[in-house]
Amino acid sequence: MSKLRRTRKKVSKTHLCSTQVEEMNASDSNERTGNQMVCHAPGDMSKPTESHLSHNDKDSQDQTTVIKAPPPKTATSVLVGESNSNSDHAGNSTQILTPPQLSSKMKHIKQEMAKNHLQFVRFEATDLHGVSRSKTIPAYFFQEKVIQGVFMPRGYLELIPNPKDDEVNHIRATCFNSDIVLMPELSTFRVLPWVERTARVICDTFTVTGEPLLTSPRYMAKRQLSQLQDAGFSLLSAFLYDFCIFGVPEVINSKTVSFPASTFLFNHDQPFMQELVDGLYHTGATVESFSSSTRPGQMEICFLPEFGITSADNAFTLRTGVKEVARKYNYIASFFVETGFCNSGVLSHSVWDLSGKENLFCSGSGSGQLTVPGRKWLAGLLRHSAALSCLMAPAVSCRKRYHKDSKDPKPTVPATWGYNDNSCAFNIKSHGGRGTLIENKLGSATANPYLVLAATVAAGLDGLQSCEDAELDLGPADSTGVCQPPLAEIPLKLEDALVALEEDQCLRQALGETFIRYFVAMKKYELENEETDAERNKFLEYFI
Repeated sequence: MSKLRRTRKKVSKTHLCSTQVEEMNASDSNERTGNQMVCHAPGDMSKPTESHLSHNDKDSQDQTTVIKAPPPKTATSVLVGESNSNSDHAGNSTQILTPPQLSSKMKHIKQEMAKNHLQFVRFEATDLHGVSRSKTIPAYFFQEKVIQGVFMPRGYLELIPNPKDDEVNHIRATCFNSDIVLMPELSTFRVLPWVERTARVICDTFTVTGEPLLTSPRYMAKRQLSQLQDAGFSLLSAFLYDFCIFGVPEVINSKTVSFPASTFLFNHDQPFMQELVDGLYHTGATVESFSSSTRPGQMEICFLPEFGITSADNAFTLRTGVKEVARKYNYIASFFVETGFCNSGVLSHSVWDLSGKENLFCSGSGSGQLTVPGRKWLAGLLRHSAALSCLMAPAVSCRKRYHKDSKDPKPTVPATWGYNDNSCAFNIKSHGGRGTLIENKLGSATANPYLVLAATVAAGLDGLQSCEDAELDLGPADSTGVCQPPLAEIPLKLEDALVALEEDQCLRQALGETFIRYFVAMKKYELENEETDAERNKFLEYFI
């Protein structure tokens, strides 16, 4: 039990060698030229004053504010917020936010804090694994920290789960021993229903000199959404997750065992799920449905589609919220199944015009078939499926899902697609009232939602912009209607997927050399130090 519930205490080391860090520093200086600090988003002040705290105004979560790089201890800054009429759907246009506007936003947040008798505010940021890392501050310091930011050691966001002393090399480069700054996006300020007198705000991460942290998954997702907007499009998306609920670990015959909390498939513990769904609603994340899944203790939860970054923010909120609500019921929530397979994490998405009024995947005939833009987007996903799989199934156990039904596994499996076929890597659906959409089913629930969003947009946009008509022959259908395009293969081994990611020039350019180099080095380290027998415990410790 102690092993299963052990916490991650040592965070001062990492696996990257000094040569790799020097290369990253050189890449950093090239990638961040001209960048500004993106932080909180007060939004359009012509709207009702409570709108940024209202559940119905979640679109404001896509808005951003920019602080030009200040000296580390300077409290004054130039703030920029969105006002473009299309920002609800694309969300990256900016304008100068005046001090009175910031003051007005802070006034209403303070009113919300007083109304709920808040004592603490979490400044949350995602690490590379999609796990929330935060600093909690007393509420009376909130306004000061909104201006100055909250400092955190960079290693908190970039280390491997549960490193052992003899497996990790010290970093001599100041790059990875330095502090970073968490800058809050005010539109994500929410009272946490499952934590007493506490609110949270999602943050973007920067160096102390003001440049965006180039390994930040949320920064990369925002950057890809900005690229999509510049091309004249917006993204409507939602995540669907499976997760497991376990009882408190027990020791049986000297072995730590955790049994499913629900022993029947139809029993999804209504009080627990009701509290979770209601709590998510009050944090701005609307759950469209939930149900028991394919095994005892396994749940499925599906979010309402949102434009922009909001879908990834909702998934990020779930990953922390489900753990904290489960603890109240003496459960352990995990995105990792006790048999060694990761749960699935599906990104359902469609591309719209900037106004958010026209689904570009839908044909006018109402047949449900993909349009030419939709087929180009799908061609891009198929073209980059090998590299995509590395980011969406980033651990050895995640990739077992790709060949779980195969008796004679091969080095690769085809990247298939089909209409209303849940066995495909890319499933086209046209039912449900929202028009045609694509489900990207490559992902596991342990993947970082911001990386899933960023990589999907990068691959789809490449197809939209570069695929020729000749490439729209996406392969013949087999007897079941599943299509297998030529040359679209998904590696089963993580080592091969890492090679595919390194060789994929589109994703390297979209996500940045700095991130690709660090991600690959981190995963190679994990592979070199993998302990098969301990992997289940490692994931339960870190991802619960």
